[in-house]
Amino acid sequence: MSLNNVYVADYLGVIPYKQALKLQRTLVSARAEGKIPDVLLLLQHPPVLTTGQFRGGEDVVVSAGALAQEGIEVVHSNRGGSITYHGLGQLVGYPILNLKENGLGVREYIRKLETVIIKVLLELGIQGHRVTEYPGVWVNGEKVCSLGIHVSHYITMHGFALNVNTNLQHFEYIEPCGIRGVVMTSVSKLLGQTVEVEFVIGSVLDSFSETFGLKCERGFKCLNMLGVLSG
Repeated sequence: MSLNNVYVADYLGVIPYKQALKLQRTLVSARAEGKIPDVLLLLQHPPVLTTGQFRGGEDVVVSAGALAQEGIEVVHSNRGGSITYHGLGQLVGYPILNLKENGLGVREYIRKLETVIIKVLLELGIQGHRVTEYPGVWVNGEKVCSLGIHVSHYITMHGFALNVNTNLQHFEYIEPCGIRGVVMTSVSKLLGQTVEVEFVIGSVLDSFSETFGLKCERGFKCLNMLGVLSG
């Protein structure tokens, strides 16, 4: 498989956050060495709060005991931004992209990620928009998708978290993204009916391909052949 103009993508199901973080780091190294093409991991996480590289802990508004009672772990990450929540019913996307090879700067990359989600929402009949000061995608002033990335030697990790049928009550345990008073929403809430994560995966892949000008190779066989995902 040529590494040019191709990205590998698939849906992994529910993966614990620390396991996904380890996988991302493995893929980042392999991508930096030119062993694999760009990759997009799509998955869900069990309930977890993740803080940014430099902040986030101060934005938890309940006690550690309350989080433990709900089975919600707090994990420090190396992405930008403040605290966010991941949980079932939320589609998380982790692009492992070489920005230099794709001719992108960091700001343009973030805007393209927002565009991916805005296009997906539009297909569902939802008008999403940007808020200049805060990365992510919003609908009528409520946030439906959070963004947080890390870039090292032009290779990206972390990415976006789209609330599809997420338990929005869990966002009340934090100041999401460090934004006081922000209200989180979901695709299901906006449409007034339950939408499953799997329903939007095809749309996300199509939108990602179109927005970044890349061809999607579905499945991770080539990565397994390279030993990146083995074990």
